[in-house]
Amino acid sequence: MIPVTARVEAAVFDFGGVLTTSGREMIRAWTSAERIDPGTFSAAIKEWMSRQAPSGTPVHLLETGEMPVEEFNERLAERLRTVDGGKVEADGLLGRLFAHNQVEQPMLDLVRRLREHGTRTALLSNSWGAAYPWHLLEGLFECTVISGEVGLRKPDPRIYRLVLDELGVDPGRAVFVDDARPNVEAAEALGMHTILHTDAPSTTAALAALTALPLEPT
Repeated sequence: MIPVTARVEAAVFDFGGVLTTSGREMIRAWTSAERIDPGTFSAAIKEWMSRQAPSGTPVHLLETGEMPVEEFNERLAERLRTVDGGKVEADGLLGRLFAHNQVEQPMLDLVRRLREHGTRTALLSNSWGAAYPWHLLEGLFECTVISGEVGLRKPDPRIYRLVLDELGVDPGRAVFVDDARPNVEAAEALGMHTILHTDAPSTTAALAALTALPLEPT
């Protein structure tokens, strides 16, 4: 259990998989809708995103803004096949994928309650070139750090330091919430409190313990 004495004053949130439906749900819906063989997508992502992946993979370059979305779409489409063995259309590929990404209202409400109680909040996201629903996020974050805009990506320690500098808080007074274990481990190594997000209720409980605030929905 997280001790109340570990109270923090700032909360940093990932976007995809934390403020939205899980990546698995999004991918499942997308591959089902387009009849894509999920194994072909998994193989590409494992090669490009695993802990053993070399630097400079297509995902790394996409997230740091060094590879245009159109080029990434082409590279990914080359690796995908439908369940019948056919090719997958590259044009608009990421757009079609992220069309299945839905904002989780309980998590937005949680961020809003934190703000109402005076906790400082920030968004720290590895961008895949997708448009963020800023109209839904308006007023929720004091600052936003998007990987493609700053040329850095999680779990690079520099991107965590960047958001901490923008907030003006020490690592030990901040908590980072992400659904990817490597990203959480990198934040923890810097001295931040961390929460590996799985669902809104457990993250709410963990944040309530860290901030000593009444964050449960009424």
